[in-house]
Amino acid sequence: MNALDLFKQALTGDRRALARAITLVENDLEGADTILNALDPQTFAPLVGITGPPGAGKSTLINSLINKLSSEGKKVAILAVDPTSPFNFGSLLGDRLRMAEHFTNPLVFIRSLATRGSLGGLSAKSVEISDLVRACDFDLVIVETVGVGQSEVEIAGLADTTIVVLVPEGGDDVQAIKSGIMEIADIFVVNKSDRPGAAGFARNLNDLLHERPDSGWSIPVIKTAATQESGIDELLKAISQHRETGLSNKRRLLLYTEKAFTLIRNARMRDLQRIDLQQAIEAAMKQNQFQLYQFVKQYFK
Repeated sequence: MNALDLFKQALTGDRRALARAITLVENDLEGADTILNALDPQTFAPLVGITGPPGAGKSTLINSLINKLSSEGKKVAILAVDPTSPFNFGSLLGDRLRMAEHFTNPLVFIRSLATRGSLGGLSAKSVEISDLVRACDFDLVIVETVGVGQSEVEIAGLADTTIVVLVPEGGDDVQAIKSGIMEIADIFVVNKSDRPGAAGFARNLNDLLHERPDSGWSIPVIKTAATQESGIDELLKAISQHRETGLSNKRRLLLYTEKAFTLIRNARMRDLQRIDLQQAIEAAMKQNQFQLYQFVKQYFK
């Protein structure tokens, strides 16, 4: 089966065909460009990005969202990005374990992606893969980042709606709101809200949000306890309301610019593989007086 036929089959709801199409795109195999050039943005499902520090309960929150949406007959796709080890270039793909209960649900499609050295909390192929999945018959696509801190702002250039998940013990509110990760949220979630201090933390976030420039969207702060599926209805309502406001021309321009920048950067660096670079450095270090800048200059000659 050629790539275009495979893509057409994926569009009909064939999840195996979609998985195979993702593999082609993720690994730049023959037919990947054919698939990407056939995408119709007019058919794209809404994409929600979920980000936040490690331990905030992002995966548990997504599990609760899946439970609710699938119980309503909605089709949901999850792209869960897991960090790649800088030492052996392998990836744990832990979300395969955390979301295992949904693997047999025909309404749910889950794909783990490795960052493969990308530093922005996303996979190097997140743009292409997310657009491919959005083109298929899903009601919602969710991307979960690895939770690496301020570099997670890349998700703002990918998602229609960005959710930042925090926890009551997350630290000083003012310092948090100043960091880059806090500037990208369309919705804040205070998860584990059954813990002490949650109400005060949420209240302080609300107060601080009044200091942000008016964007035409009043950013909500929603308290959830994902393990109890508390607050999930309110969160889904906020996602729907944000989608109904529509993307401003400024936000649409940002999304396309960030996506185009990522695609062009990746294309220019296609021949630069981290493992090849590591092997070259290893060989060079065996020589006396290894000098990093001289090595780099020679490497690109």
